[in-house]
Amino acid sequence: PGRRHVPRAAASARHRGPDALRAHPAGDRLGTGRAGPGRSAHPGPHRLPGPRRASERRPDQHPVRRVRRRPRAPPGRRNAGSDVRAGRRGRGAAPGAGDRCAAGGRVPSVRRRGSRSAARCSCRPSGRAASKGTPAGVVALYLDTLGQQRVRRDLALLHRTATRIGGSLDVVRVVRDLADILVPAFGDLAWVDLADAVPSGDEPPRLAGGGELHMHRAAVAAAGDAPWPAHLLQPGQPAPPVPSSATLRAVQEGRAVLLDREVVADVLGNDESLVRLFVPEDGHSGVWAPLFARGLVLGNITVWRTDQPDPYDERDADLLAEIASLAALSVDNARRYTRERRSVLALQQRLLPPPAGDQPAAETAGLYLPAGEGAEISGDWYDVVPLPSFRLALVVGDVAGHGLYATATMGRLRTAVRTLADLELDPVELLTHLDDGVQQLTRETDPDTPVGATCLYAVHDPVTGRCVLASAGHPPPVVVRPDGTTEVIDVVPGPPLGVGGMPFETAAVDLEPGSVLALYTDGLIERPDGDLDSGVRWLADSLAELCGPGRSLDEAGRALMSRLDDAAPRDDAALLLARVRAIPADDMAHWQFAADPAAAAQARQAVAEQLAAWDLEEMAFTTELIVSELFTNAVRYAGGPVGLRLIRGGALVCEITDPSNTQPRLRRARWTDEGGRGLFLVAQLSARWGCRYGRHGKTIWAEQPLTPAPVDLASLV
Repeated sequence: PGRRHVPRAAASARHRGPDALRAHPAGDRLGTGRAGPGRSAHPGPHRLPGPRRASERRPDQHPVRRVRRRPRAPPGRRNAGSDVRAGRRGRGAAPGAGDRCAAGGRVPSVRRRGSRSAARCSCRPSGRAASKGTPAGVVALYLDTLGQQRVRRDLALLHRTATRIGGSLDVVRVVRDLADILVPAFGDLAWVDLADAVPSGDEPPRLAGGGELHMHRAAVAAAGDAPWPAHLLQPGQPAPPVPSSATLRAVQEGRAVLLDREVVADVLGNDESLVRLFVPEDGHSGVWAPLFARGLVLGNITVWRTDQPDPYDERDADLLAEIASLAALSVDNARRYTRERRSVLALQQRLLPPPAGDQPAAETAGLYLPAGEGAEISGDWYDVVPLPSFRLALVVGDVAGHGLYATATMGRLRTAVRTLADLELDPVELLTHLDDGVQQLTRETDPDTPVGATCLYAVHDPVTGRCVLASAGHPPPVVVRPDGTTEVIDVVPGPPLGVGGMPFETAAVDLEPGSVLALYTDGLIERPDGDLDSGVRWLADSLAELCGPGRSLDEAGRALMSRLDDAAPRDDAALLLARVRAIPADDMAHWQFAADPAAAAQARQAVAEQLAAWDLEEMAFTTELIVSELFTNAVRYAGGPVGLRLIRGGALVCEITDPSNTQPRLRRARWTDEGGRGLFLVAQLSARWGCRYGRHGKTIWAEQPLTPAPVDLASLV
């Protein structure tokens, strides 16, 4: 007891002491260092595994030389930090390991990446070696770090995946980035297949087994600059039907599987034509993992190694499964965002008028450009409202905020504008009523939810050629004259809707036939530097170039939108273009009469003659009856002078103007009433009728189609 067994070879080596250390090849280059991969068979106690590497330290600074020069510990004490005894196994050492090394045994040759170090042995030798105080031996420690490096590589790949694809809300961009990440870091060829419903935002069908997968190749990546192999399924092509198999069902259940040519052939029923679509020519090992999120299989990822010699193992399959899990969440988030964005965009487009229109007053074209990726739909809108007497109202507005709430608010404001426009209010009065409505909305909603909007309202009269407009905090419109010159209309912007407290102001501009009036939202002229004036100048110059006489406004508007920066706009943009027209003088007739009941006959005579000149004799009876009733009411209740105007366009419009501001009322007369049937007759004989107020009096108008339907006079009694 108490005696130690020291193998003979170890004892022999021990007594060599410093001579053995000095004789060790490159002894002053031993020390802590990291060895590259290599194959070695290292006999003896002094041979370090793996290739040696020269140290960058000077010999006198090397740790081994420092150890060799360290003073010997006092007798009976161990050197600090030394736990190794010559010829004795350390803790955790395998039995006999020291014996085999000391006896010159060989460690099996393997491929490793590791680090090595050398240290002094602390022991109690006897004899000459002890008296000289020299170290008794060297301990060489080899640590295999290949596993640690693999873990670091895997973590770096996971981190790169999360940071690159986690912030995108575009399904196609997510899967393309995913394929680029995997090649060449994880394999030589990679592709991502997606369910057909995913890019549009819909949920994919829940599949079990083979058959039609309803998938397509969404993204591919090849190592280096190599083109995608022509025999493989190409981007955009649908995946062919495949038979059911256990491997396919495992992937559909959310598990990753290892692949080789034999496994793929078994999955595809040994159909060589299908195998050629899914296996690269030099592919010797692959991994197949599903994009599985929230119970849905959104697609799958497949990675193959062709040039990299090492085959995939279970750890690689687990790594790809974890990458696929991260990617699946990003794909599903992008899919759900696409669905919500598409729903809001569809709602907004349903609330907007048709993109192109043709009215007697103007040719119109409206365009809407949603914001770029990651931005919610806002409340930009435009509208074209036909008014009586062939006038045309043009509206553009922008609701504060984004998302479904802004879209819903936009719908309410557009409805309110159309309702107020039908009342034929002037622009200032209309914006005043609209401002009151927005303030009411503000009081009804959450204080933290912004409610507000800007709006520009313009009315063009093709009879006079004048456009009257007012602005509620909106950018000014641009006019392109027939000769190509441009003008920014100087309209004083009032406060935005919902602010209140300040009146709105009216601006008027005369527009020649063929002039193009452009109304827009600020998203069209915003610039990164915040200079809106330069944006307005760019818009005016572009319109002057694009809105030529022979070009449709819809085509010009699309060309203008295409000139925006390639970067996705930060805000929605709406554009409304109107090429104005004028009613020819030959299609109008105007008379003025005194407030005399006898003048009614003169008015009827003038109407009959004018209709005959227009070849509209078949409309003479109904038109004379309408004129007689309206003229008599004006003489009786309003006084004179009384104006009469006929306008021929897509319909025949009859207008009676008087100096009174009294609103006429339609009522159903009783059998015993002697009057009260005039407006009722007008309503029955015309397609529509109404009243509007001006600066001096009012105008009652009635509109008839140019091809009137037969009138049943008995039904009027």
